[in-house]
Amino acid sequence: MAASNLSQLTIVLVEPAGARNVGMIARVMKNFGLRKLVLVKPHCDPHSEEAQHMAVHAGDVLAAATIAPSLPEALTGCQRAIATTARPRSLSTPLENPREALPWLINEPATQIASALIFGPEDRGLSNDELNYAQRFVGIPSDDAYPSLNLAQAVGVCCYELYQWAIAQQPTPDFSPGTEWVNTPNTAPLDQLEGFYQQLEAVLLKIGYLYPHTATSRMQKFRRLTGRAQPSTEELAMLRGILRQVAWASQTQSAIATPDLESINSDEIMD
Repeated sequence: MAASNLSQLTIVLVEPAGARNVGMIARVMKNFGLRKLVLVKPHCDPHSEEAQHMAVHAGDVLAAATIAPSLPEALTGCQRAIATTARPRSLSTPLENPREALPWLINEPATQIASALIFGPEDRGLSNDELNYAQRFVGIPSDDAYPSLNLAQAVGVCCYELYQWAIAQQPTPDFSPGTEWVNTPNTAPLDQLEGFYQQLEAVLLKIGYLYPHTATSRMQKFRRLTGRAQPSTEELAMLRGILRQVAWASQTQSAIATPDLESINSDEIMD
């Protein structure tokens, strides 16, 4: 769903040194809907067996990765670029939080602008000259005791933030923006809801609405429906009263429709 928002975004790795890292990055990219990977002067073979092993089911992302001889060439066609760095260095532009800055790369779906997110080598990060090719700069907040992240981890954090922002722009099938979840103090407790579900399933099986082989999947839908409604204890009691009446009516109707053969005398049988 969110992949369309991310289709024009390229992950750029400058001089990556480890094939395993490249493979893991391809995997985490696919996890979060990104497909375009460019490697600038890699110091490893991105198509090696080691990289493919770490990519697992993201071999297609790895296979489609391109190699560029320089960072400017990797950014050809891009209109926006953000670079990641662990420290501000001598930047005149402030270092930003990924959650706040990264949506800028993908927040214009109508125009589908091409953009890039740049990561530096594992051992040194991006140089000041390399940072000059970006318009904005992000740093991933981490604990002072050990602030350095592995390259694949850093890419994973940024891809996650991008994906979360992208899906937040679209309503999901199971939860639309119009649905309001309100904590009401009188909401029926879960044990009462469970009793209702058991009673509902028994009644629906009895009247033939449910069948044993479909009961589980149908009841899951009833559970989601009731969960969204958040009935109060009084409302749940009303629903359970309706179910009792349905069960009684079904039993009464069945008794009327089924003749009592013992009450029929032998003369009536002969006739």
